[in-house]
Amino acid sequence: MDNGNDLALQCAIVKRMLLTEISATLSFSYQGTIAECLGVSDFVVLYPTSNSPKSPDLHKMIVPKNSQDNDLKIKLAVRMDKPPHMKHCGYLYALGQKVWKRWKKRYFVLVQVSQYTFAMCSYREKKSEPQELMQLEGYTVDYTAPHTGLQGGRMFFNAVKEGDTVIFASDDEQDRILWVQAMYRATGQSYKPVPASQAQKMNPKGGSVSTDISPLSGKDTDRGQKHGMDEFISANPCKFDHASLFRLLQRQTLDHRLNDSYSCLGWFSPGQVFVLDEYCARYGVRGCHRHLCYLDELIEYSENGSVIDPTLLHYSFAFCASHVHGNRPDGIGTVSVEEKERFEEIKDRLSSLLENQISHFRYCFPFGRPEGALKATLSLLERVLMKDIATPIPAEEVKKVVRKCLEKAALINYTRLTEYAKIEETMNQATPARKLEEVLHLAELCIEVLQQNEEHHSEGREAFAWWPELLAEHAEKFLSLYSVDMDSALEAQPQDSWDSFPLFQLLNNALRNDTLLCNGKFHKHLQEIFVPMVVRYIDLMESSIAQSIHRGLEQESWQPVKSITNSLPNVALPKVPSLPVNLPQMPSFTTPTWMTSLYESTNGSATSEDLFWKLDALQMFVFDLHWPEPEFAHHLEQRLKLMATDMIEACVKRTRIAFELKLQKANKSTDLRIPSSLCTMFNVLVDAKKQTAKLCILDGGQEQQYHSKIDDLIDETVKEIISLLVSKVVSVLEGVLSKLSRYDEGTFFSSLVSFTVKAAAKYVDVPKPGMDLADTYIMFVRQNQDILREKVNEEMYIEKLFDQWYSNSMKVISMWLADRLDLQLHIYQLKTLIKIVKKTYRDFRLQGVMEGTLNSKTYDTVHSRLTVEEATVSVTDAGGLQGITMKDSDEEEG
Repeated sequence: MDNGNDLALQCAIVKRMLLTEISATLSFSYQGTIAECLGVSDFVVLYPTSNSPKSPDLHKMIVPKNSQDNDLKIKLAVRMDKPPHMKHCGYLYALGQKVWKRWKKRYFVLVQVSQYTFAMCSYREKKSEPQELMQLEGYTVDYTAPHTGLQGGRMFFNAVKEGDTVIFASDDEQDRILWVQAMYRATGQSYKPVPASQAQKMNPKGGSVSTDISPLSGKDTDRGQKHGMDEFISANPCKFDHASLFRLLQRQTLDHRLNDSYSCLGWFSPGQVFVLDEYCARYGVRGCHRHLCYLDELIEYSENGSVIDPTLLHYSFAFCASHVHGNRPDGIGTVSVEEKERFEEIKDRLSSLLENQISHFRYCFPFGRPEGALKATLSLLERVLMKDIATPIPAEEVKKVVRKCLEKAALINYTRLTEYAKIEETMNQATPARKLEEVLHLAELCIEVLQQNEEHHSEGREAFAWWPELLAEHAEKFLSLYSVDMDSALEAQPQDSWDSFPLFQLLNNALRNDTLLCNGKFHKHLQEIFVPMVVRYIDLMESSIAQSIHRGLEQESWQPVKSITNSLPNVALPKVPSLPVNLPQMPSFTTPTWMTSLYESTNGSATSEDLFWKLDALQMFVFDLHWPEPEFAHHLEQRLKLMATDMIEACVKRTRIAFELKLQKANKSTDLRIPSSLCTMFNVLVDAKKQTAKLCILDGGQEQQYHSKIDDLIDETVKEIISLLVSKVVSVLEGVLSKLSRYDEGTFFSSLVSFTVKAAAKYVDVPKPGMDLADTYIMFVRQNQDILREKVNEEMYIEKLFDQWYSNSMKVISMWLADRLDLQLHIYQLKTLIKIVKKTYRDFRLQGVMEGTLNSKTYDTVHSRLTVEEATVSVTDAGGLQGITMKDSDEEEG
């Protein structure tokens, strides 16, 4: 901005406002004389200003020469508002070297051009532009003694600047005091002018001596004495050590700022910055000295626990470094020997402070606050470690310093964490179980600390790319300290105690998801501790399961229980007894009491369900470990799959043997009803088939084949037990047919029955043989079909069983008829076979046997023979069949 144009503009505005106020107040017109405007011969001339009294006053009027009222006065009240940019106005005498070079009386206006710029302007009457002006910047105003060589003016004061002096004079003391006060405020000088306490002598050429003293002067003197400032006000500023005073001023200002209710982080307010800038500018305080003092104070506050913005430290340090190393951006940089020595001392203190803050980063920057402070601290540390401002420090040196700080941080963090958890008190006298509980709690706290470090203090990577690497090293150091307490607690645990597995799962789940800590030093140490425990646990579980199968199947009642394999997400892992090497016999198996509460559907036996649950729980336990080392994890998985294969194979073979033994004890009559124990054995094989896909196959899809193919073994066993069961039920049909064989033609029994019936028929009405045998067999078939359908869970196996049952039944009937191809069937044989064949066909069709199986060649042969026999009997003895026929078999009831 052009100051000259500014001044002219502001002065013009003030002049225009003065003229406007006069015109509005007095309603004068500037065309013609005042008398003409008023329309009278008597008039008065007024020169109002903003300082004029506002109370009514008598003014002498100008009258014509021939008027008799020579002493005519008029009472008027003139008010003029003060323009906002005008600070003071009035008439003064002035004499200067560059402006107002003649001593004469002028009308002056003190104008405020901008916030900190003021000007003294002189005006001529009826002119809107200032005649001459002087900027007050850099001037110092003060009272002076009268100047004997100047005509006019009684009370003198001056404005002094290097190379220039301007003398002013007013007509009275009060006006001089007002002008000096206004100019003092405008110049912003530190020295406050004080009028003399005694009467000033009058200018010899200006009139008599004035003995009046201004009341305002006495008021200011009393105020200065009251506050004890009169000594400093009247002192010579050149005699003070302003460097020391500024340091005191800055310290007091910083004290006040940091005690504010709002957090400032060491930054001054704009008003405080302005005051400090003004002090430095007026009294020549060096900028390097200023920032060295500022740095010193900030470091001291930071060392005492106050939160100071590292960006502010960086700014002041860079300012001082640019002076010390002589590469200021403006090309002007000087430094004293004392400042250079102080800079080196402060640099060492600052370096120690920054290293301490990085070592205590969790506590100096809690939860990453203030935001960006850690990043700024690391950047400042790099700047402080530089030997000079232009030569960058190698990254390895900074990395080395930060690594050392983070090693200290690990010890500090863990020490405070153990103090918080009170782990030392517990570990000394606690029981093994209590020690394990405390170590588990401590592990949770450690994991939380590491997660907080990653979440809130990862901003260091914005300053250095290697920060995550050092943070991982810090975590390893931190965990190594924890491993001492962990190892101590694990060593105190009794042998074959499995309560420590949750500790492994907790730590492993936290470490395996961290790319920098996974399979690190602590992680490998953790694996080395738990590898023997996992192997030992699996060994004992394998022995326990093997013995439970052996003992359980020996005493198995084969009563159906309900499935628990898929209903145990919250059931604890089965307990393994502490077995010695020779593995003594396990106690007899009893179904756990908690099994009954989980029953859902009829399934296998108690032994098989316990086996499948233990195998599944053991595999889920190992899976939940999420073992981080791939080779050992694959070894564990493979071993468990092989174990499951062996155990299921043993269970299947023992079930096959038990099925055959149980079936042999069943009778062969139509009273035979398939026991539920046989259905339970059938379901055991069904479950084994289902569990094989889950327990015996690796994730890669390769089935484990140890001694045999488990799937093939189960399929073959199912086929065998179906064959055994079909053979058993078919043997019942063979028994029925053997009873019918008694009625064959030519046998003794047949002749005896015929003779007896014919002889008795001569005397009484002899009843003919009934259908009890056929009805009994049909009832046997239907009830056993219902038993199998209800208690066997696999539809496919039931269909195979029914197919074989039907086919074998038809073969047996066909063979029985073939043996009697040359013989005519007895009427009782024919009636019984027709009913058995018709009902068997109907019942098995209702059970889902396919049409191809139902209408086989064997059935067609049986159907044809029975139809022929029926036709023969209908010719010889039409009423003997009693309505039983092979026709319309589908429409018959019962």
